[in-house]
Amino acid sequence: QVQLQESGGASVQSGGSLRLSCATSGYSFSSYCLGWFRQAPGKEREGVATIDSDGSTIYADSVKGRFSISQDKAEKTLYLQMSSLKPEDTAMYYCAARPIVCLEGHGMDYWGKGTLVTVSS
Repeated sequence: QVQLQESGGASVQSGGSLRLSCATSGYSFSSYCLGWFRQAPGKEREGVATIDSDGSTIYADSVKGRFSISQDKAEKTLYLQMSSLKPEDTAMYYCAARPIVCLEGHGMDYWGKGTLVTVSS
């Protein structure tokens, strides 16, 4: 059974940095896609960044140059390093996975319960 658990969410000031982690278990596929999504109150969930088993990454335009997604394959942990945070980044952040390489527009199969990031102005 695939399990995903996020951690690292916190309240930070605008311009600050934060690193989110997502520990995975029961996930040993040779090909996969891991990603971070976020949802602000009253808004639709949006993709933030993805990384697959080949190391390929994709970022939402809104976070390019500020966020960096990475993975520790040995520890099966996903990370999202966030810098130059803005109030608009405030949202519940979720990690997700699917046993196929990342493809734009394709939904994820497994989801964590989220970790809250609040950025004050």
